[in-house]
Amino acid sequence: MIDHENNNRGLIETSEALELAQNLDLDLVVVSEGKEAPVAKILNYGKLLYQKKKRQGQSARSTVKEVRLRPNVGAADYNLRIEQASKWLSKGDSVKFAIRLRGRENQYREQAGELLERVVTDLSQVGKVQTLDKRSLIAQVVPT
Repeated sequence: MIDHENNNRGLIETSEALELAQNLDLDLVVVSEGKEAPVAKILNYGKLLYQKKKRQGQSARSTVKEVRLRPNVGAADYNLRIEQASKWLSKGDSVKFAIRLRGRENQYREQAGELLERVVTDLSQVGKVQTLDKRSLIAQVVPT
């Protein structure tokens, strides 16, 4: 048995462990079912459930951030998007860059492809390219 201060108490009778938990206004929770003796711990069960639920919520969040650019993006806007993407990559999120072409911009697909290559080279220090599709003008960068 493990008490509320994480001290190993060794083998203790179940009734004695329950009494000890009740004196501390805590719960006796079986941590792992052993073949010979199960490991139990004295803790607040409600707090344990809350922390478990909180951890599941954090792991379920989406980790793909999307940045949309146009081929004639200004230098300041471009730098801002690159800085934001590098922050996301350093936090562990992956970033998807999509270049949108509208109207006559479709005539300059090569220019948009060059912009995509520039994005990839600028983010090469903080991430590596997972997918680079020049046909649909999409690049996905994952953290290194």
